Amino acid sequence: MLADSFGRIATDLRVSLTDRCNLRCSYCMPPEGLDWLPKPELLTDDEVVRLVALGVERLGIREVRYTGGEPLLRRGLPEIVRRTAALRPRPQVSLTTNGIGLDRLAAPLADAGLDRVNVSLDTLDRATFKRLAHRDRLDDVLRGLAAARAAGLAPVKINAVLMRGVNDHEAVPLLRYCLEHGYRLRFIEQMPLDAQHGWTRDDMITADEILDRLGAAFDLAPEEPDERGSAPAESFVVAGGPATVGVIGSVTRPFCGACDRVRLTADGQIRNCLFATEESNLRDALRDGASDDDLADRWRAAVRAKRAGHGIDDPSFLQPARPMSAIGG
Repeated sequence: MLADSFGRIATDLRVSLTDRCNLRCSYCMPPEGLDWLPKPELLTDDEVVRLVALGVERLGIREVRYTGGEPLLRRGLPEIVRRTAALRPRPQVSLTTNGIGLDRLAAPLADAGLDRVNVSLDTLDRATFKRLAHRDRLDDVLRGLAAARAAGLAPVKINAVLMRGVNDHEAVPLLRYCLEHGYRLRFIEQMPLDAQHGWTRDDMITADEILDRLGAAFDLAPEEPDERGSAPAESFVVAGGPATVGVIGSVTRPFCGACDRVRLTADGQIRNCLFATEESNLRDALRDGASDDDLADRWRAAVRAKRAGHGIDDPSFLQPARPMSAIGG
């Protein structure tokens, strides 16, 4: 198992397939983009599958989430998903995406074995989308959502980040939209993971603020605490159910004590926390001929060193050098 010194067991693997993205969301990267990782530094498809298989077959991983950057930009994604779904014991296979291109790929991914998707959508207003993402692609995202639902990638989850003075007035419209279309909405507090290192707590819309705004328009009731498990979102039943809305208070309501996640970056680094400042290089060991036993030992050691929490409120907190696009969500 992948156990840390605090008794937590990592069973949820987030795998970044690329640091590239076709949007430029302001809470992630600057409008001009970033210097992308050189292709030789990225794991090949075979290397990705070998490490994922090691995690599933030998280290207790039960869910594999492919992320980016934007994972739909990875040409071999459907085959990677197919090979992942063929592992035994079969893991749940999911995807976090901005939705651009999902209208073409939803059905092939479902056929390959993808179980569900999370799609980022921060606004329903075209002008605001363009302001946030520096691209006029809202219609593409909405088509991708519809295609995912039609392909049976359920539940289709939507992740939304509210930014003060930009889209913080859209909490209620976003929830209404998701209720009408059968999507499951989760609001996420903006985290200090932008490439510009411009995050400030004052600009962040907190979980309490989100719930206050939703509560003014909807009857919300917390789900039973034991229903949450290690899920990052606090879930609330809307108007008696069955629909729910989630709030991920990564900053103000941290859930580190129940965290079961570990991350593999597109260039083969193990990160035991989204906010980790240290990484463990599996790529070079793999390419130098390391055995599965050696790779497993390195992976266990990386997870064992996980800290008790992310420490954002600690005066000594340092934002990771990598932005979210280079870590994987």
